[in-house]
Amino acid sequence: MEWKVAFGDEFDAEFEELPEAVQDELLASAKLLAAFGPQLSRPHADTLNDSSFANMKELRFDADNGVWRVAFAFDPERKAILLVAGDKSGGSEKRFYKTLITKRTNATKRTSIGWRPRKGKK
Repeated sequence: MEWKVAFGDEFDAEFEELPEAVQDELLASAKLLAAFGPQLSRPHADTLNDSSFANMKELRFDADNGVWRVAFAFDPERKAILLVAGDKSGGSEKRFYKTLITKRTNATKRTSIGWRPRKGKK
């Protein structure tokens, strides 16, 4: 079964700004996600903890001398929606994830897809 993968409402513009090598690796990771769906795991994907939305995950890859993460989730129709990307190399991991999760939460709230908040999170 092939899973559908799409860019979130605001991710198109962000994707176009990424270096070509990062775009290529991101698309390769998206193909893996399409092939394996929610079963895709490390080293290619992992769960994003500390998210205010349930079942948020990240694609993981190296490109253009960076360590890249792309936040995504499956919508109610079980389509993977890519939301935001970031290079976590060269800085505090805790700060990187806090920034990525904030960007992702804001993008999720603006995306017209009905994700449910995680219990106990705002």
